[in-house]
Amino acid sequence: CAPTRTTGKAASKSQKEARSRMAGDGEGAAAFAAAKAEWLDGSGGLPLLRWWRASGGGELLGRWDAVRAGAVAPALAAVSGACLAMSAMLLAEAVFMAAASLVRRRPERRYSAGPLGAQDGEDEERGLLGYPMVLVQIPMYNEREVYKLSIGAACGLSWPSDRVIVQVLDDSTDPTIKDLVELECKIWAKKGKNVKYEVRNNREGYKAGALKEGMLHAYVQQCDFLAVFDADFQPEPDFLMRTIPYLARNPQIALVQARWEFGNLLTGILGRFCS
Repeated sequence: CAPTRTTGKAASKSQKEARSRMAGDGEGAAAFAAAKAEWLDGSGGLPLLRWWRASGGGELLGRWDAVRAGAVAPALAAVSGACLAMSAMLLAEAVFMAAASLVRRRPERRYSAGPLGAQDGEDEERGLLGYPMVLVQIPMYNEREVYKLSIGAACGLSWPSDRVIVQVLDDSTDPTIKDLVELECKIWAKKGKNVKYEVRNNREGYKAGALKEGMLHAYVQQCDFLAVFDADFQPEPDFLMRTIPYLARNPQIALVQARWEFGNLLTGILGRFCS
């Protein structure tokens, strides 16, 4: 339908009502301002409020308003902006990772990683020569809680025992821990594992220095590939079987890195949160 049009007396009546409402609003604003002034100067309110205003509460409130406007509000605005920026970064990362997981080419599709060792119909002893020699380095520094786990996991790798050397690089400063680590290496050596316990008289370069010095031993020269595990790492038994073929079958590959998993993920608050 067409819009209606107000004319004549109806229009003047509407204007009067509008002016009346405006006047009423002005009276309301004036009343609110008077009440606020009365509250601030201490002449109104409950006895407890009058006492609080008389003791300087009104002045304190005024100072707080100034601080809030000059410092608190800008700080909150900055924090809100930072949170918004981080949220945008997390969203962008999530979108990128989702896209990458959909379009990426998995390593097993890009590179050859055929099985090593004896194949069907081949001599088993000859097939052992198909396994490259691997050096496993484990740097240690006062690792009382985890040294048994890491050494045991390295010695438990599914790989021919005569084609792998487990090198424990102990930089511990506690003599008791040193003795324990050396004893653990001897225990595994008696089980037929090729374990080398190495120490040095300094800690130059710290962990990287220990790894570098470990490469200077003569027996390292016979090794084709190197695997490095931190002192708290517990590789799965098939770790070498799943990683070394990529290096052995693809000369253009120099490094293979696996995804980390946490063995004690659910034991702490942070672990539960991350899970």
